[in-house]
Amino acid sequence: MRWKTALVIVSVACMGARTHTQTSWVMDKNHSAVKFTVAHLVISEVSGLFKDFDVTLTTSDEDFSDARLKATIRTASISTENERRDAHLRSGDFLDVSKFPEMTFISDAFHKTGTNSYDVEGKLTLHGITRPVTLHAVNKGKIQAFGRTTIVILAETKINRFDYDVKWDKKLDSGGLIAGDSVRVVLTYEGQLTEKGGM
Repeated sequence: MRWKTALVIVSVACMGARTHTQTSWVMDKNHSAVKFTVAHLVISEVSGLFKDFDVTLTTSDEDFSDARLKATIRTASISTENERRDAHLRSGDFLDVSKFPEMTFISDAFHKTGTNSYDVEGKLTLHGITRPVTLHAVNKGKIQAFGRTTIVILAETKINRFDYDVKWDKKLDSGGLIAGDSVRVVLTYEGQLTEKGGM
């Protein structure tokens, strides 16, 4: 009877080990992007992106409910395809890249909101200030291609730049801001499966 009990204990332990198997993904920089959009002259928009960034993603659950995501963005890599404007955005009026060379987002929890959608709660550090932010994310699924397993996640959020002391606030004669305070940020993440192992 004792050997049966021991067998049950071993089986339960093995099941637990499988449950906690960690999966890591490596970002494909050629097919990932961090983009943003901000109002210009109230009625128009300016779009841009950050060219230098890293995103890490790990999970031990097939439905990504326990996933962990970290994004590190080098602020000096900002680009709106306009050298004069980009220089202004790098200056102390905006990102102050010499003093704050990176901004980061670190997730705290993935909350399922649908079959493949999540609210990703975490903390964004920008301009030396850390505040809670929620990304609205969609897992586009996994695909086998070229001998690799690839996953794609799309996530977006809106932040108020004034919350991070990015407060250049020159106004039009009509009173509206030349550069809007609300910034829409969109992350496209494509990653390849690299390893599996016990946590």
